[in-house]
Formats: sequence, structure tokens, C-alpha cells
Amino acid sequence: MRLPRLKFKFMNDSDDIRGLRLTEKSSAATNVLPADLAEARRLMVEEQIRRRYIRDENVLAAMAQVPRHEFVPAEFRSRAYEDAPLPIGDGQTISQPYIVAAMTAALRLSGTEKVLEIGTGWGYQGAILGSLAKEIYTIECRSELAAEARDRLARLGYTNVHVHCGDGTLGLPELAPFDAILVAAAAPSVPAPLIEQLATGGRMIVPVGDAENQDLQLIERLDGALRTTMLEPCRFVPLVGAHGWKEFPFR
Repeated sequence: MRLPRLKFKFMNDSDDIRGLRLTEKSSAATNVLPADLAEARRLMVEEQIRRRYIRDENVLAAMAQVPRHEFVPAEFRSRAYEDAPLPIGDGQTISQPYIVAAMTAALRLSGTEKVLEIGTGWGYQGAILGSLAKEIYTIECRSELAAEARDRLARLGYTNVHVHCGDGTLGLPELAPFDAILVAAAAPSVPAPLIEQLATGGRMIVPVGDAENQDLQLIERLDGALRTTMLEPCRFVPLVGAHGWKEFPFR
């Protein structure tokens, strides 16, 4: 079974995206007025997400409310609502808004779920999930990113998003099972520990493939069996860990 083809641009694993490079200090000031950011966020939802057939009103509302500009480096704040991924440093990106919405919508969250996210980054996807589900547990393998995301999410009031630092491919067995799992990095195959931690009736969305090309897969545990639906080709940064890539393969 294939769902209708999603339409989004490939994720770029590089920290140099569409001519942008993350630097330690930005020479360009980003004095963007709050009203301008709010309007840019509204247009992002209407033009980039709703027009691409995301119909889950709860997801649309979360995308309209979460301030994406708080989850990007200061030098890219004025571009936070563009139809593109942006670099956040160390070879990592904040995903294109549409792909965040599409992956979230695929999980069909009702508000009562316990969700596991792999690949915290700066915390944007976690904030979206935290607006839609009961408890979010998110894992980031880079200690500095994890600490910064934890502080940022707390400052912005996402108290139901809990940041852990460690190997995301191992999941969090002590907190399993999870009603939904979102993997925001590309795996060579679906990590077995994550499958084991998916609850009956649960849904996992994960990009799977080689270093250059992956497919976004929706995996559902139904009556003891697994059902996999192929959504769309994509390209994400690599999922490094014991059940992922053993080293960064995208160079």
C-alpha cells in the first residue's frame, strides 16, 4: 500500500544549505519584528503545509503556534519560516516545515500518547509533538545540543518534552512502550530496539535507506504484526549509533 505522494524538498545533510553557512558569529543583524514573524508563520502554514494537503487541523494549529524562529540560530531567524531546512550546526539541520508537519500528521496523535522522538536537534519537532501529545521523550546524541534544547524547551514552556542524551537507536527501554515514535534522522534499516519499544496499535515514522537516498516509512504494529507503508523518497542527516550508521557516512 502506498499513500498519496507527499511533496517536499530533499533534506540536505550539510551545514551549507542553499548558500547558507552557519558561523560562530553572524555579521548580519536579524532585527525582525514579532508581527512580521507571526505573519510569516501564518503564511508558512497556509502556503507550505495546508496547500500540500495536510488536513489534520490539530497539526496545522500546532505549526501555527510554535515559534519556529526560536529554534534556529540567530543569523537565520529572518528565514525561519521559509520552505527549506536550515543549518543548526555540527552538520545538523532543522527540517523543512512541511516535512515536520507531514511526519507528525502520519502519527495521528490524539493528545493522550506517550511519544519517543529520535534526534532532538534544537527541539522544534519536540515542541510540535509536545503540543499534540501527552508526554514526549526525545533523545539527542550530542550533549551540547541536548543541554541547549532542554533549556530552550523549558524556557518556552514545553514542560512535557523531556530531553535525554544518548544513542537514539537504543531508544528508552525503561520507558517503553511508546504509542508513537518519530525518527528525525536516516537509518540504514529500522533499528530493532525501536520496533520492540512500539506499543500495540502504535505508529513509527522513520527515513530508511543508504547515505544518499531514503524512503520515509510509516510502520504500524497491528494485532501483533507490523505493517509498513512507503510514503516518499527523502534525504535526512544520518542516524548514528549501535543500530544505525557506525560513523557519519554523508561526506
